[in-house]
Amino acid sequence: MELRHLRYFVAVAGEENVSRAALKLHVSQPGLSRQIRDLEDEIGFSLFERSAKSLRLTAAGKVFLAEARAVLLHADDAVKKARAAAGGAGGEIHVGYAPSLTVQILPAALRKFQGKFPGVRVALHDLSTEEMLAQLGEKKLSVALTVRPPARLLRGLRFEELARYAMCAAVAPNHPLARLKFVTVEQVSREPLIAYSRKEYPEYHEQTARLFAAVGRQPRLTGEHDGITSLIAEVEAGRGVALVPSCVACMAGPRLKLLPLRPAPPLIPVGAVWRPETGAALVDQFIACVRPERAGI
Repeated sequence: MELRHLRYFVAVAGEENVSRAALKLHVSQPGLSRQIRDLEDEIGFSLFERSAKSLRLTAAGKVFLAEARAVLLHADDAVKKARAAAGGAGGEIHVGYAPSLTVQILPAALRKFQGKFPGVRVALHDLSTEEMLAQLGEKKLSVALTVRPPARLLRGLRFEELARYAMCAAVAPNHPLARLKFVTVEQVSREPLIAYSRKEYPEYHEQTARLFAAVGRQPRLTGEHDGITSLIAEVEAGRGVALVPSCVACMAGPRLKLLPLRPAPPLIPVGAVWRPETGAALVDQFIACVRPERAGI
């Protein structure tokens, strides 16, 4: 379960209508409906009573709504801490992030930034790469932490690489491949493939397509997910194999086994994207905190 799922659930509950909530959130109606269904599948009970014209919260949904609002409020307020770079004034920055790619980057950056600027509010937004780039263009985000976008999408934006991760095959611990030390792309191509959503993560599908084209095979896609939580759950259930960055090991733990690919594909570059013309001191300070520390510096 990710913050985005809770945010979308709260919006739908407030509107009692998926179409109106989708307009308010600037997302597609089918995508929003799918995320609500994924949330219900994950928690194991229905949140809404559905009719042809409206949605109404179930008794369990009403309880969950109150808790979801509290979680979102806590998350929004958890990093309000930092004083502005000049004069000790307060301030605010909005940071978009991809959970599976920034699990090793973001927590340390927030701790460092909070220690230096305890009066600045940092608002975190769990978004797809496409959503982050759109909101950077609309000046709704100050900075985004994500996979390196294609050059054509970086016009007017700056990208600074922070880390690189290997692409791995994720399998359930009891999967036959789990006994191996590594797998080939051809072996993966014979398995049902569980992937991120093509609409929200097109760059992921472009990379996997190149991998399988190199062995002249196309995988059998059995599921697409808009978040890492549901993807991990489906792989753990033994419904297929997923291609994920190596840093997902921090999130999956013993639930999955991550196997190196042979031959090794290009590493996945992850970094910060921002508008250089903003010249915002807080953004510069945040990026300084998110940069990896290098020996001897």
